[in-house]
Amino acid sequence: MSSRIVVGANWGDEGKGRMVDYFAHDTDFVVRYQGGHNAGHTIVNDRGKFALRLIPSGIFYPGVVNVIGPGTVVNLESLVKEIDQLTSQGIHIGPDNLKISERACVCFPFHVLQDRYEEERLGGNKFGSTVQGIAPMYGDRYMKTAVQVGTLRSPAHVRRQLERCLELKNLLFERVYGQPRVSVDEMCDWAQRFGDRLLPHVTDTTRLLEDGMRGGRRVLFEAQLGTLRDVFFGIYPFCTSSNPLAHYAWVGGGVTPRGDAVVTAVVKAFSTCVGEGPFVTEIHGDVAEHFRQRTGEYGAATGRPRRIGHFDAVATRYGVQMQGATEVALTKLDNLSGETALKICTGYAIDGETTTDFPLNPDLERASPVYEDAEGWDDDISGARRYADLPARARTYVERIESLIECQIKYVSVGPQREALIVR
Repeated sequence: MSSRIVVGANWGDEGKGRMVDYFAHDTDFVVRYQGGHNAGHTIVNDRGKFALRLIPSGIFYPGVVNVIGPGTVVNLESLVKEIDQLTSQGIHIGPDNLKISERACVCFPFHVLQDRYEEERLGGNKFGSTVQGIAPMYGDRYMKTAVQVGTLRSPAHVRRQLERCLELKNLLFERVYGQPRVSVDEMCDWAQRFGDRLLPHVTDTTRLLEDGMRGGRRVLFEAQLGTLRDVFFGIYPFCTSSNPLAHYAWVGGGVTPRGDAVVTAVVKAFSTCVGEGPFVTEIHGDVAEHFRQRTGEYGAATGRPRRIGHFDAVATRYGVQMQGATEVALTKLDNLSGETALKICTGYAIDGETTTDFPLNPDLERASPVYEDAEGWDDDISGARRYADLPARARTYVERIESLIECQIKYVSVGPQREALIVR
């Protein structure tokens, strides 16, 4: 195995960071291939607890080269602050172990403003954006008005591209949002100030990775969010603006596809969701709030409370299949200890009929969950390191999920620590 792709099979927040961190000790490159600084990949190791936003989750291992791929968008200021924060905590980050693709695109402050203005305009119909400028940035990329990171070496080119972009953007700001214009000069200064800090990291990462893979070096691709937030196959339009699917790892990572990749789909032992959109198994009220507070279910990047639900096997099977998963990592099983009323959604009731297929939003919004009950357990399982150490009811729960999602659960996480993982 020369490459592995770690992806989310749900709505995001599945625990991908802890799985990438686990696998990264045995790899040469870790590549973030889509999304931007709106991630919150949580890592717990012997140095403490970290929430990574754009920097790949292999940054804690000496000798691992971390790559921000061409499929990503890079907020220069946010990335500089993330580097400085990690450096202040004793983590080495230099041009030797952090590389940025010259073909990634820059997320400017005006993208963040546009994101916020649009959510405010939408009001009750908002999409639930993290308001980090990701959607406007990807929009500009496809409108061909974006600035590629590598062109920061050519200030004249950056200015021309910003003039092209802001000519239309300022009309939108003034006439639709009633907001002030954005200065080209200020954006050029911002790009130079933070770009100069990052240019030593900027390179042709495609050549770097292709040379490495031809030489037998191992690559680990890291996704942000999950299947159900994919812009093509997720709960459109309540989705992200990029492709968190494993198939996109090759494009967003900037390398030629290889057929021998292991695809590890990460799935949470219960369902959670941040943001808007249909969420069939959602639990409301005091029960949800108590569970949320007990388990710390808040967005790592935004701090927003996550919506809580029973395990949705319909959505998860779809998520696993769309990822082309070869194996599954089930996380946060330990959070269910003491929960006696476990339920698993095995189907959706829509207009009097039951389906096990994951539908489009018009049907999804009318769907009611069809549940089967599962017996809970009281045991503290955080110290389990072998599958046999789990109580029988916990094993039954894992195996029932495995049969419903139709993919082997190879890893079971029983805590956030690197070593709190059972390999089946």
